[in-house]
Amino acid sequence: QAPLLESGGGLVQAGDSLRLSCEASGQTFNSYTMGWFRQPPGKEREFVAAINWSARLTNYAESVKGRFTVTREYTKNIIALQMTNLKPEDTAVYYCAASPVWRGDTWSAGDFDSWGQGTQVTVSS
Repeated sequence: QAPLLESGGGLVQAGDSLRLSCEASGQTFNSYTMGWFRQPPGKEREFVAAINWSARLTNYAESVKGRFTVTREYTKNIIALQMTNLKPEDTAVYYCAASPVWRGDTWSAGDFDSWGQGTQVTVSS
């Protein structure tokens, strides 16, 4: 069983909003950096957003800045990704991940050692 479980994906129209959630299973990630990645069809997995353990630091890919917001709810052990003004190019499988470090503004998948199985987001034009 994957240590992280994403939910909230679906099919929406361009301009709509969607909220993804990531819940830890069997483990607490309160001291970890939590991140969101996505993998568009036929492309490499790419960084979307990250939030540090205290939620005081966040980082976003340029393509989602101003549209996506990452938050964490400690009491529920949930990390959320609020997505607004969705575009067709946001279509991808979205993954939640956990990292023991905070690297600032440069992230790669290799920085994260726990992953969810992903949730599909499809944005129609």
